[in-house]
Amino acid sequence: MAHAIGIDLGGTKTAAGVVSADGELLFSETTPTLSRAGGEAVLDATAALVAGLRLRAAADGLSVTGVGVGSAGVIDAGRGVVVSATDAIHGWAGTPLTEGLARRLGIPPGAVRAVNDVHAHALGEAWRGAAAGTASSLLIAFGTGVGASLVLGGRPVLGHRYVGGHVGHIASPYAYADGGALPCSCGGEGHVEAAASGPAIHAAFLRLGGSPAVPDARAVFALAHDGDPAARHAVRTAAEAAGQAAGGLANVLDPEVLVISGGLADAGDLWWNPMKAALRRELLDPLVRVPVLRASLENSAAIVGAAQLVFN
Repeated sequence: MAHAIGIDLGGTKTAAGVVSADGELLFSETTPTLSRAGGEAVLDATAALVAGLRLRAAADGLSVTGVGVGSAGVIDAGRGVVVSATDAIHGWAGTPLTEGLARRLGIPPGAVRAVNDVHAHALGEAWRGAAAGTASSLLIAFGTGVGASLVLGGRPVLGHRYVGGHVGHIASPYAYADGGALPCSCGGEGHVEAAASGPAIHAAFLRLGGSPAVPDARAVFALAHDGDPAARHAVRTAAEAAGQAAGGLANVLDPEVLVISGGLADAGDLWWNPMKAALRRELLDPLVRVPVLRASLENSAAIVGAAQLVFN
């Protein structure tokens, strides 16, 4: 049986694993992403991670036919180049991702394929996760940012310029406070990500008079579970913003199933229940019974999905 190596390359850590042709993750390893050291250093570390996995696979008698990458940033899947990226990885924009990895690994450039990390995540869920067996699925990830991917017939819809899925940067009526639009990470204002992401929850908590000593959204959730009014309001508002956006996208794209992923989806019923209620309120009548599912592959989804690029 053929095998591939899938890579989940994020701003904090890079995880990679050997995946069989039927989608089973056999083993994986993780290394910190050298996000402040520049694109070349990130490629060096990623290639070293892959080289170790190839040796381990060879020792087990496994044949690795290629490498798939799900990477942060806008990825030109045709050329394998990082078109644009935030400063989560310094100097990542413009990096020749697939060519650079292939050269370091001594394999043909065509043996390495890449997409954005949310597309890889969606591919994993569509292949072996919550959306397995469906003809179409829309995955929306709510965490540090907000992203999505529509998978049709086992392939992600990337868009003409490979920007497809950046749903965090559509307008949201929730992204306003004190009479003005909230700033978004993209440089715009009034977007879903400014209202429904993890950092947005923390910012809303502070605007509501929460203590500046509370460091992040995780701590806000802890306070919300303890009944803190500002924390509970911040979580609920962000969840409703997420649900409204997800429902609106379902109306536009009409997927067989909706899969909700990311750190906020795993934060419990304080977020999930108001998110799902807001989503259902937004749906058109023919969509009222569309399944809304939690992602099921957890940290392995993007690895499995990236490997699927090799087999597809």
